[in-house]
Amino acid sequence: MPGPVPKRSDQRRRRNKPAGGEITRARAAAPAAAPKADPDWHPIARGWFEALGESGQSQFYEPSDWATARVWAELLSRQLESGRPSAQMIASWSSGATELLTTEGARRRARMELERGPQGAEEDAAKISRMDAYRKAAETS
Repeated sequence: MPGPVPKRSDQRRRRNKPAGGEITRARAAAPAAAPKADPDWHPIARGWFEALGESGQSQFYEPSDWATARVWAELLSRQLESGRPSAQMIASWSSGATELLTTEGARRRARMELERGPQGAEEDAAKISRMDAYRKAAETS
């Protein structure tokens, strides 16, 4: 989806049908377990790969996503271990990492949102009660 990063769905108000049509769904295989990071990788590449397994979007990863992540971690490791990392290779890695939904912007473009749990729910309830107070104040004036 080109253009600016969309707002989270709970921050959007729309009366028209969203662009992009319906979402195509397919049944996934059993959740894919994160493979072990290669101990020989550069510490930054290994840390990135391990962080993928701890991130919320990894619950949607298929074995092919983990295979892709291993390739990108290997390439990142080689670039970081070389004396002069290639700017073009790092840009390619960044693009590949985006395809794995590793950033908030990439997840929003894919219409995926990760929830933080009870803390986020409390914040949402506070926002709703503030909005109700504003509406009531506007109705009485």
